[in-house]
Amino acid sequence: MQILNEDLEFVEENRECSYFSNEISDMRYRYINHCSIEDYQNMLEHGWRRFGKMHFVPECSNCTKCISMRIDAKNYKFSKSEKRVINKNKDTKLYIQAPSISIDHLKLYDKYHKFMHRKKQWPYQPISPEDYARSYVEGKDKFTKEFLYFKDEKLVAVALVDILPKSISAIYCFYDHEYSELSLGKFSILAQIKIAKELEIPYIYLGYWIKEHYSMGYKVNYKPFEILKNRASLDEEAIWEKYEL
Repeated sequence: MQILNEDLEFVEENRECSYFSNEISDMRYRYINHCSIEDYQNMLEHGWRRFGKMHFVPECSNCTKCISMRIDAKNYKFSKSEKRVINKNKDTKLYIQAPSISIDHLKLYDKYHKFMHRKKQWPYQPISPEDYARSYVEGKDKFTKEFLYFKDEKLVAVALVDILPKSISAIYCFYDHEYSELSLGKFSILAQIKIAKELEIPYIYLGYWIKEHYSMGYKVNYKPFEILKNRASLDEEAIWEKYEL
């Protein structure tokens, strides 16, 4: 008998940590073919993230550096510097649609990761169309969107975003560093905050935050935000608290 479309759950132990080269990590995964909005919302509230059909959450026994965080979009006020970023992008065109894949997507993704490899020593290897589709196109539902940013008719940034009734989840963003004057990574987050306000969505989940980490520390700039204080199972209460410096 052949079983198709079966959801799976498993734990990968003692894997190389994605954020610290001298650390190991434990990660729980759920491969879900069709995730309901209610289940996905509950998973977000409990610190889970998603790439394609694969959902995951850290379960490291000896480390809690990865902290789940969410921006308080309802009470967020754009600073003067953020307003300048928005103004600098007044001619940047934004299109929102279902996730897709094209040659331009792949070239931009590759260019971004080559730059980050040189700047921050990120691991680098070209992504195949199959891997890109698996991570960023598969598993899409009616709540899954891609934000395409164009400057002078050129694709300069892509952000993968899930928009649910009660939350926005920022999955991933990559952009062209030749347009560094536009602060495209920051502009993408500000655009999501603006959309959350317009749709009266209270929170934007930015994934994991590691204080003062060279790749993750920037998230502290998006205040006010809340952090997840416990590692509860999906049938237990998740405790979120406002982060105070």
